[in-house]
Amino acid sequence: MLLHLPLIVGCAWTHRTLPIRTHAVSRSATAVAESASNAATRAAVRMAATTSDAIIPKSVLFGNPEYASPIISPDGKLLAYLRPDEGVLNVWCRTVGASDDRVITKDRYRGIRQAFWAEDSKTLLYMQDDGGDENFHLWGIDATTPSSAARDLTPFPGAKAQNVVTNKRFPDQLLVGINKRDPTQFDMYRCTLATGELTLDTENPGGVLGWGTEDESFEVREAIVMNPADSSTTVRVRDSAGDEWRDLVTFPYGEEGNMVEFARDGKSVLALSTLGRETQALVRLDATTGAELETIAYDPKSNTAGILLDDDTKEVRAVSFNYARTERRFFDKELEADFRALEAAAPGGAEVSIASRTRDEQTWIVAFRRDDGPTEYAVYDKEAGGTVSPLFVSQPALLEYKFAKMEDVRITARDGLELVAYLTRADSDAPTPLVLLVHGGPWARDGWGFNAMSQWMANRGYAVLQVNYRGSSGYGKSFLHKGDKQWGVGDMQHDLSDAVAWAVKEGIAHEDRVCIFGGSYGGYATLAGMTFTPELYACGVDIVGPSNIKTLLDSIPPYWGPLRNDMLLKIGDVDNDADFNQKISPLFHVDKIRAPLLIGQGANDPRVKQAEADQIAFSMAAKRIPVEYVLYPDEGHGFARPANRIDFNGRTEEFLAKHLGGRAEAFEPPEGATATFPLETRSFEYEPAQVVY
Repeated sequence: MLLHLPLIVGCAWTHRTLPIRTHAVSRSATAVAESASNAATRAAVRMAATTSDAIIPKSVLFGNPEYASPIISPDGKLLAYLRPDEGVLNVWCRTVGASDDRVITKDRYRGIRQAFWAEDSKTLLYMQDDGGDENFHLWGIDATTPSSAARDLTPFPGAKAQNVVTNKRFPDQLLVGINKRDPTQFDMYRCTLATGELTLDTENPGGVLGWGTEDESFEVREAIVMNPADSSTTVRVRDSAGDEWRDLVTFPYGEEGNMVEFARDGKSVLALSTLGRETQALVRLDATTGAELETIAYDPKSNTAGILLDDDTKEVRAVSFNYARTERRFFDKELEADFRALEAAAPGGAEVSIASRTRDEQTWIVAFRRDDGPTEYAVYDKEAGGTVSPLFVSQPALLEYKFAKMEDVRITARDGLELVAYLTRADSDAPTPLVLLVHGGPWARDGWGFNAMSQWMANRGYAVLQVNYRGSSGYGKSFLHKGDKQWGVGDMQHDLSDAVAWAVKEGIAHEDRVCIFGGSYGGYATLAGMTFTPELYACGVDIVGPSNIKTLLDSIPPYWGPLRNDMLLKIGDVDNDADFNQKISPLFHVDKIRAPLLIGQGANDPRVKQAEADQIAFSMAAKRIPVEYVLYPDEGHGFARPANRIDFNGRTEEFLAKHLGGRAEAFEPPEGATATFPLETRSFEYEPAQVVY
């Protein structure tokens, strides 16, 4: 089965030099004129700098990539990729071996960030939402016909498409999940590519979160179901499209698991499971009873992170794990030799991954990803004896600058738990201000590699620390569930506080110049840090972070409904325990905030509604606590449009320079940015935030 998940290309954020303070900066300090003496001090400080002495423009770091997401057609004749056209990301195509590059799509506003081939090798598929509402539609366009127009294959207002499955044995079809019948759940539809005709294939009986197929028949024969009563997850299978569903294996709350693929003989299935072990292992289950027959791959410290199967035999060829860096275990000697050859051809220190391959696996598009430069793509030609030929560099403008190395470090939390973290330093010898960059999710994780945010801040004079706090995914069931009911005032936030203490103790950070910065859950952690541990932070930057957990859960998208109880078990029962909700929700502790806060929000965010930002911003303003609030009416859960990214990051850069003392590039609002300022105009009433909540 081939399940296409959203592929989000790397974002990017533009020269006034502000002073780097060499003295302690007060919580309310403002920028001061740069004197000759502190200019000399700055030059001395930069002697051990890890990045370019020149200010690296935000437009270089955060503008659109020149090239992204290269995908070769299954028959190997065409190469598609994302590239700007008139400043907006679109899908381009070229004939392999030729220089006939042409733009295929004609998006003129938001940009296309995820695209893939249909198995007919002529139809390019891509996903697009409206202004960040995440109601993605599936579009298709004939890449072989210059006059072809894109077709909306899921043209249902308010509905969302996901779970797209293609199959090389049925190149004229695809399957797609759509919630048009019921906004709370996704049915699977079969689409005929030539006509765009959709027919209902499998109706959701309720509670099914995702679907899978059996390859030979291309029938929907796998369902992942969550029981809202106890948050257990069950894998259901059936022997054919006409047979009844049966439960194969159940993972109680606290366990993790999923199905990977049906075996070729139909007698077993491959699955991921923590049952009887700490981390997710790749196992083989009996297809009738669900009994575990074999443990294929397991690591005691890391979940299985990636699996490569033979597309025909379904035999396991390689498995990857990622505790701090990617590690692979090979079950196929030829594949191992391929990767060894690619590693030898890669830039020093780069990690190798497969971006796409032809159906016959003779031509690969590979990515060389490193921590101190842009991703480089190459063509690996097995028919030509394993030659590796450069294809393109994702952001060639980055090659003009020096970037910092990213260190993977270990931090011991106050209870002895080991935390994997990633450190990007501005100065290799001396302490600097610190930005604690908190990942979202929270059931996600940070990883190693080039990070534009970290490099931007390091170039401006800040060390950046990214911590996989308890509750992060990838480290097994105990590590994940140690985060249960630990939001805000519990151990999840303590891990962040302990990381700051570690950075100060290690001589990396100035104790009085620390900013907490994050988006989504990271935005919540920012608000929690500012309210529950205000003594730690000189300022904070919150992007699309919730301020009241009860109102957050009351406004989640309808298709998250089956997950609500699971979220309550992980977060805590804010539905029935108002005191607990007030305890962990920063909105109710605004009076404790001591330091300035910058908030960024998308008006169309379906996950963390605008009201979450409104509530805390207006409350702080009413109490005369320093707060800046920037709202983008054409954005959702984050800022997809480059003009808005660069705009917000320009404001962020000045904010950080003012309160931490780093460098800043001159800021002028970029053309096309849509920033609005609710706290500065009376035209915004925000009744939902001020009255309903």
